[in-house]
Amino acid sequence: MQTLRAEHLTRTYGEKTLFQDISFIVNEHDRIGVIGVNGSGKTNLLDVLAGVTAPEAGELVKPKNYTIGYLKQKPELNQDLTVIDAVLAGSQKIFRTIRHYEQTLAAYAKAPEDPATQQAYVDAEDRMNQEDAWTAESDVKTILTQLHITDLTQVVKQMSGGQQKRVGLAQVLIQAPDLLLLDEPTNHLDFDSIEWLESYLSSYKGALIVVTHDRYFLDQVANQMFELSFGELYKYTGNYQDFVQAKAERVSRDVTAEHKQQQLYKKELAWMRAGAPARSTKQQGRINRFNDLKDNLNTLQVDGNVDISLGQQRLGKKVIELKDASLAFDGQSILNDFSMLIQANDRIGITGINGAGKSSLLNVIAGRLPLDSGTVTIGETVKMAYYTQQTEPIPGDKRIINYLQDVGETVLNKQGEHVSVTELLEEFLFPRSMHGTLIRKLSGGEQRRLYLLKLLMQQPNVLLLDEPTNDLDIGTLTVLENYLSDFAGTVITVSHDRYFLDKVGTKLLIFDGHGQIERYAGRFSSYLKEQKQAENQVATATKTKSAVKTDEKADAKPKEKVKLTYAEQLEYEKIEGVIEKLDGHKSEIEQSMADNASDYGKLADLQKELTKTEQEIDTKMDRWDYLSQFAEA
Repeated sequence: MQTLRAEHLTRTYGEKTLFQDISFIVNEHDRIGVIGVNGSGKTNLLDVLAGVTAPEAGELVKPKNYTIGYLKQKPELNQDLTVIDAVLAGSQKIFRTIRHYEQTLAAYAKAPEDPATQQAYVDAEDRMNQEDAWTAESDVKTILTQLHITDLTQVVKQMSGGQQKRVGLAQVLIQAPDLLLLDEPTNHLDFDSIEWLESYLSSYKGALIVVTHDRYFLDQVANQMFELSFGELYKYTGNYQDFVQAKAERVSRDVTAEHKQQQLYKKELAWMRAGAPARSTKQQGRINRFNDLKDNLNTLQVDGNVDISLGQQRLGKKVIELKDASLAFDGQSILNDFSMLIQANDRIGITGINGAGKSSLLNVIAGRLPLDSGTVTIGETVKMAYYTQQTEPIPGDKRIINYLQDVGETVLNKQGEHVSVTELLEEFLFPRSMHGTLIRKLSGGEQRRLYLLKLLMQQPNVLLLDEPTNDLDIGTLTVLENYLSDFAGTVITVSHDRYFLDKVGTKLLIFDGHGQIERYAGRFSSYLKEQKQAENQVATATKTKSAVKTDEKADAKPKEKVKLTYAEQLEYEKIEGVIEKLDGHKSEIEQSMADNASDYGKLADLQKELTKTEQEIDTKMDRWDYLSQFAEA
């Protein structure tokens, strides 16, 4: 069993200790979700495990042949490569073989009659057979297709940031390392891609450590949870739901223990004030214990709650109206005669495929993007705040408190009381010791939390939120969701986070692309359930129709045979050898199953491999049967 041990790791960022003297073991098949407030060191932990950065103390202990694959939030890809070359850019021998085969195949397609090209193709195919690289090549294309990357010849630099994230994900998945490190893997993924990724990871043979804000994803994937909090690492068994309950119990125990310490301190303090008896060894020991107790009192640290209790201006009945709105980019329709009346207290969730124009709709509403035709009318009482995907430029040398003081020294809360900027920062988990910190020293997530606070200080009554879950930690998201549920105004949010949409949206706009926008009244989970039922009905109907056509073809006159192409002739000559090799591999698996009859974990893996091999044999036999008809003609 391949195992990685982290022993006494310590990592700092400037003057801040992210984690100190933490130790843990990662075993094969572990599925570990890492959570913590922004700035707690989640990405730094992945960097240390991947060897990107070194810890100030501690070490990683792992076998020499132990491999680690790391998907960063912003993948580092060669911008000049095509998609397929970028995915196969690893140094592994099988990747080099596949790259060579793809290049040779492309050359053969251009000059199929050239003898040198023909021989190069034959040699490349032989190498593919010898190294059994066909499965890996098929897996690459399957993964890319599931992630909606279909043009494998597209150059990376021509792709959007979201598309490059998916290419990076495909790159680390195909490497199949012993340990897979994923930093926010669901960002920029459509829902069907997320569902596929959950399924893929459930059968992944290696270990997984994932940092994500996607709580539904953690529920489906994780079997352990790591929490980074105030430099400590807390470990929990189970998924996110199990973590929530277990953490509440841990905090409750810690608070109770802290209370007992305080009671004991009061008792010992009274004894000391009464005048400790003569300095006997026994009494001196009690005095020493009192001093230790005093030093360790009130050291309990727990994550606070982001308490958003700000006031807002009154919102009239007329909020936003779009009438016959049309918008297109580069010939692609975004809005097509779209009309909608948005009223007070509406909770509108916007989702759908990437690149369909969801953010463009928010930009139109915010007045940042003009329509090609149609109108947008904003109500007179509307005071809008727009949380964009990209934080507004913030001078890095500006201090946290000065950034908020640009809005005002105080702000009214829901009770009409004046709340100072200092108090607000503390409510948003910025302790007083950080108020003078330069913004450039904050983590990306901390900067996003500060940006959100500045927007809410303006006391808007209409909130536009563009992918707020991409950078905010789960604790902030949870309280933001609760705040929005009590928000006496209108909320319009773009999100791919299923949990967030379920909590916030009661009306949905689903962008299907090319100006097609579905409307749905209800929660997002209900919409997905109805969509799945509809897909199943279509699949059943298609299967029935296909069976009828198959019966009709059985009675039809067979197709006239034709000669094999040159490439098919080469394939036919080698396919029997491939089948023999697969049969041999099947026998080896069956023997291994017999030898490990008592090892149920290994048997399960062997059974999966056996099933996959049998499927490959069936596929090759069907292909041989097809080719042999024309070879005999």
